[in-house]
Amino acid sequence: MQIFEFHFNPKAKSDVIFDSFCYEPENVYEKRMGSLYLLGFLRNTLPQNFKFLDNLAKFIKEKYYKAISKSSEKSLRETLRRANEYLERIAKEGDVSWLGNLNFAVISVKNSELNFTKVGDLKLFLLRKGHIIDIDQKLKFEDIEPYPLKIFGNIISGKLMENDILLVSTSNISDFFVKEKILAEIASIVPFEQKRLKEILNNKKELLSKISGLCLLITSNKEAYLKEVEDFSQKKSLKVLSLSELFFIKKVKEKMRFISSPKAVFSPFLKIFKLPRIRLKPKITKPKAPKLKIPEFKWFNFKLKNPFAAQRAKALFDRSARPTTSVNKKWVLIFLLMAFLTLGFFIFEKSEERQLEIYREQLNQIQEKVIQAETYLILSDNPQARKNANDLYRESWESITPLFSLASSFPVRFAKDVLDLRETISDNLHQLNKLKIIKKPELIFEFKPREFVPHKISYLEGSIYAFSPYVENLAEVKENSSNVYQIEEKFLSAASLGDTLLLFAKPDKIIPFKEGQFQEAFSLYPPYPEFNFDDFSSYQGNLYFLDGENEKIIKYPYSGNEQWGLPQLWTETSNTKNFKSMAVDGSIWFLTRQNNIERYYGGRLAESFELEIFPEIKVLSKIKAYPKLPYLYVLEPAQQRVIIIDKSGNVIRQLQSKKFDNLLDFSVTKEGRDIYLLNGLKLYRIEIEG
Repeated sequence: MQIFEFHFNPKAKSDVIFDSFCYEPENVYEKRMGSLYLLGFLRNTLPQNFKFLDNLAKFIKEKYYKAISKSSEKSLRETLRRANEYLERIAKEGDVSWLGNLNFAVISVKNSELNFTKVGDLKLFLLRKGHIIDIDQKLKFEDIEPYPLKIFGNIISGKLMENDILLVSTSNISDFFVKEKILAEIASIVPFEQKRLKEILNNKKELLSKISGLCLLITSNKEAYLKEVEDFSQKKSLKVLSLSELFFIKKVKEKMRFISSPKAVFSPFLKIFKLPRIRLKPKITKPKAPKLKIPEFKWFNFKLKNPFAAQRAKALFDRSARPTTSVNKKWVLIFLLMAFLTLGFFIFEKSEERQLEIYREQLNQIQEKVIQAETYLILSDNPQARKNANDLYRESWESITPLFSLASSFPVRFAKDVLDLRETISDNLHQLNKLKIIKKPELIFEFKPREFVPHKISYLEGSIYAFSPYVENLAEVKENSSNVYQIEEKFLSAASLGDTLLLFAKPDKIIPFKEGQFQEAFSLYPPYPEFNFDDFSSYQGNLYFLDGENEKIIKYPYSGNEQWGLPQLWTETSNTKNFKSMAVDGSIWFLTRQNNIERYYGGRLAESFELEIFPEIKVLSKIKAYPKLPYLYVLEPAQQRVIIIDKSGNVIRQLQSKKFDNLLDFSVTKEGRDIYLLNGLKLYRIEIEG
């Protein structure tokens, strides 16, 4: 990490003060929090405020490194809360001259983790691989409020990649850098080189000497710190410190101060720390253990009555004292077995370590993709950037799923990293794909199987009508009550015509239902022999039928007074057999068996698109469209959800619930405010917000 502080004409205005403060951890406790960088700018300064920025910076540093927290983000949040209290106390004591004049930025960096907040007119840019990202746009800052004061508010959190450059500055400096294309030139330094940075600034030295402001530049490259003493107007060679020299240097912080004189001086600021005392343990010579003398076995003289007994006894002793060949083989086998088991254990352990390293490498690659996706998310107003982020998150999800399935066999720390990263990916995918998880959807009615078993529903005039192609009769649900209308017909589909519900029964019968009464049924004129209608819809009174088997779409034009003319062939295409659901709103929308959506207009294919969303599409079952609503509604029982898209294929909202474990059909009110879902015997309602 390299830090560059640029102070341009700090004394140009007597009523303006600005400064930067860079703090590196000084002990093991502070290392838990990482580095802290502060940038302050105060306008309309009174004499009593000359030390205001210094005091605020010291207060924030003290509270940040003393906060008891495992997370630098949590520590920063607690520190900012204390800083707000500190500023409120100053204001209550009567010093309010700084209100509205304070501009202050706080940045904490721990490893690759970045946390940033600001108040006032400061800008933060992230320069990554030649791209310029205005992070300041992502943070919504609140105006300074009266008591109780809340100066510092929201925090941006993210991760830095190698060769990233953070540039924080006052707005006039950032505007100048953008106008003179200095920012673009700095962003193009990949990998970062200090020499190239100075060349860029040298080229604009005359212009820089005429402006006043503050800039802090932080790089995340892995190069050694550089030590130099040179006049900014002259070019001299840089000296790279050796390892022994670097050991003595705690931090190299370089300041550039552009003053009104024709010669601007570049001076280094080095902070040296002493070597820690090393206590060497005295060498202790362990006394050698004395050699133990093993007494030799001595034969004792004794007499036996039988002269041959002594020979037999001696022979017996000799055989027992000397191991036999079978005993030797047994011990050799035991030793070999133990050696084999030990070797196998070490081989297995090494194999596990190698496999774990592979998994770690995979996790690191996934983390890099997530960081890239987070970069795109910063440009949230750009549709292409959001698409790129979504694609990267989806790739990351596919990559981390195998690791998640193995998490139980990983070490605890590594398993936690996998779970945390998976949760981060999931949360961002939900946000990008407008996915809303409904834990407790509103249950408005549950059918009793002995009374009626529904398979399809249709909404009309505040009532839900349930029917089935397998069960006779028609059920009406209204205000938590139901009524079953008896009729010896099984209905395949339904469509509305004003205040009338048109019910279609195979093969060609239409039965109108109005004001709780079945009207006189009539049969449609057959379009051709052996027709077989699969789906039915209506638009402006015209009836449209899908005949997938015969690959035709038939239209019955409306003549008025519930009369329809002769059938017309609306379009003929070999693709019709591939359709499984149809909806009409002026165009005809088809849902294909490949889960694509196709729009036909005037009998011809106008457009086709595929839904690329998370969770991944499995099997879409139904599509609905309504003339006065700008959206399409798609049902997917396999993923327990309803998908709402605009008519260009962009996702507007996804509604998902674990309760939707047996979705059969759905319907939408004419205003588009409510969606009714038939899940087995249960009827749910979802209110669409916004």
